[in-house]
Amino acid sequence: MAPSSENDDGGNDAVSSNPPTEETTVTKRRRLNSSTTETLTSPPLPTLPFEIIAEILSKLPVKFLMQLQFVCKPWKSLISDPKFAKKHLRVSTTRHHLILTYINPSREFVMTDYPLSSVFTEITATATVATQLDYPLPNRNRFDVIVGSCHGIICFALDQRFSLLWNPSIRKFVKLPALENPKREGSYTIYGFGYCYNNFNDNYSYKVVAVNCYESESDNRVYKTNVKVHTLGTNSWRWIEDFPSGVPFDFSGRFVSGTINWLAAKDSYTSLVIVSLDLENESYQELVQPDYGEVMVVTSTLEVVRDCLCILAHSDAFSDVWLMKEYGKKESWTKLFRIPYMGDVGSCPYTKALYVSEDDQVLLKCQSELVVYNSRDGTFRTPEFQNNNGWKVPQVYQESLISPCS
Repeated sequence: MAPSSENDDGGNDAVSSNPPTEETTVTKRRRLNSSTTETLTSPPLPTLPFEIIAEILSKLPVKFLMQLQFVCKPWKSLISDPKFAKKHLRVSTTRHHLILTYINPSREFVMTDYPLSSVFTEITATATVATQLDYPLPNRNRFDVIVGSCHGIICFALDQRFSLLWNPSIRKFVKLPALENPKREGSYTIYGFGYCYNNFNDNYSYKVVAVNCYESESDNRVYKTNVKVHTLGTNSWRWIEDFPSGVPFDFSGRFVSGTINWLAAKDSYTSLVIVSLDLENESYQELVQPDYGEVMVVTSTLEVVRDCLCILAHSDAFSDVWLMKEYGKKESWTKLFRIPYMGDVGSCPYTKALYVSEDDQVLLKCQSELVVYNSRDGTFRTPEFQNNNGWKVPQVYQESLISPCS
């Protein structure tokens, strides 16, 4: 019996050690693949609603959005949508940049972009934060002048006949039709750029204003004006009412609260008034300057600071910074602070107030240089990034997705 039992056990061992059949192998592979697939795909990633994605994207800087538009078609469609551009504009009001335009030793125009925050901090605005901009037109010459900026669009006046609107953040531009003003000896053109807003359809209407100043041969050679307006999206200039008070004293108008404002010589160049053009109804009004009291104001500079009309009132030893906190109301003129003159720079050295930070630091153009004045401790600082020799034109602008081509 024992041998029989051993044979049975050996038979059982032989059966259990037989290689698996093809069917068994396939079944095991299927189970393994199924288990691996479940491991790789579990747990499923959450899917964000597209509205949430749009909200997140609207808070990003433009340079990132320019890259993210290539992620997928829905994102590209969203980022290029004018409605999204308006939403992005409203939540990115603190993203300001400084453009410096200057001539290098080779007589070439160079445009460099800096984050404005780097100007007011201890961080030096070196090449690590600077961006070289490619001006959109070839053969840029010294007669191309920055008029101003609105919503990230910078307006240039080109040799008194053309205007250019350019958004450097998205690298889009449009060249406006020629002015075609009559040729008069000694005539010149002064510009303004701004917009009016239609709350009903949430629409911004961007306009360029050209004030052509000329000497009248029939009226004791007094300077007179012709005024034209171009609305972005049209293909022509329109005549509007002539300038009401003398001729503009500033080269370009200052945009604030739906209006363009100029200092103008009413009777003589010693008597200046503020002339305001409402861009919606294209009508003029005169604004009263601040009451300077006993301060003898030699000359004034009109600016826009903190979205308010601003006057730099220059005396022999200092400049006072005045803000009109409620546009059009004389009683709202408020003196922010007084800026003394530095060293031996002479009288009236501050030709432009570019920006006032939240902690009351002022970025000024002082003759041909930029300086930062800290009104709280009375100190001056010269930003290091401008260490170059040559003529410079500064301009502050807000980055945006707004296209001048729309």
